[in-house]
Amino acid sequence: MAKPKRPTPKPARKAPPSKKQKPAARQAVKQPPRPKKAPKAAAKQAAKKTAPKRPADPFGEKALTQVFTELLRRAATSIPPDVLVALEKAREREEPGSVARDTFDVLIENTRLAKQDSRPICQDTGMPFFEVAIPRGISIGAIERAAVEATRQATKTGFLRPNSVDTLTNKNPGDGAGRGMPIVHVHEGKGKGLSVQLILKGGGSENVGTQSALPNVDLGADRDIDGVKKVVLEAIFNAQGKGCAPGVIGFCFGGDRANGYNEAKKQLFRKLDDTNPDPTIAAMEAELLEKGNLLGIGPMGYGGKTTLLGVKGSYLARLPACYFVSVTYMCWATRRAAVEVLPSGKTVYSQ
Repeated sequence: MAKPKRPTPKPARKAPPSKKQKPAARQAVKQPPRPKKAPKAAAKQAAKKTAPKRPADPFGEKALTQVFTELLRRAATSIPPDVLVALEKAREREEPGSVARDTFDVLIENTRLAKQDSRPICQDTGMPFFEVAIPRGISIGAIERAAVEATRQATKTGFLRPNSVDTLTNKNPGDGAGRGMPIVHVHEGKGKGLSVQLILKGGGSENVGTQSALPNVDLGADRDIDGVKKVVLEAIFNAQGKGCAPGVIGFCFGGDRANGYNEAKKQLFRKLDDTNPDPTIAAMEAELLEKGNLLGIGPMGYGGKTTLLGVKGSYLARLPACYFVSVTYMCWATRRAAVEVLPSGKTVYSQ
């Protein structure tokens, strides 16, 4: 009788995992809450904070307004070194105890106090005259607006007197600016920087400027170099002390009535100790300075050995029918200043 087969034992079933104890692989891991997305405006603001700041445009209106305001302050409160040296030398030429020497003492002390306290050298702070050379591509309008705004700011802070009068209404706006004031001439320069020359020309000295057409029968002045010199000397003599002597003369012969006088004014930017590169004009300057000081008008017209601190001249082409001689007079307070603005934003002031 065959033996029955032993049944194969079935593997024991594993107990199903308890509902309370879930497998580790299936356990949910709590994640931190996701941050909410920032609005577009907030994102842009954050980008602005992290982005590198772009440098300000050194030739922009805002930057130039600050530069021009400082230039006006320097011109109004500080005499150029070469002018101060000329005043000191003129003082030494006068006799001790003379009215002329005492007058120079007052003028020199006035310049010292003005610079020390940063106050105007003269109560008449003059007409601002800007001559600006710019690199190609710079906005002329921005420069003109900056000069006007700088004049307003310098007037508001007391470095300039409210000197602008509306000729039509006879009213003073009180801010130093007006139609055609300040005077701003802009032309293209050669360098990459922007350069500015400034003079402040007072009303007394402006009043004694002249313009003559040659020939002049009364003076015996023909259309030649001798005739030009006669006209310039006549202008110096007629000014007497009304131009606040000792003065600086700028003259131009030739041109028309407008650009001849403008060229004469440009000579006032030159330093007293420079030499004209044209030998003919240089000789005229030296002769007129010597003869002008022999007139004996002296400082403020009180008499003395120094009537002029300098004479600077130039000439322009003219029409065959015209021969103008333009003479401008700058008072003893020769307020001039200059600045160069580099592309980097660096400013270099000078007098």
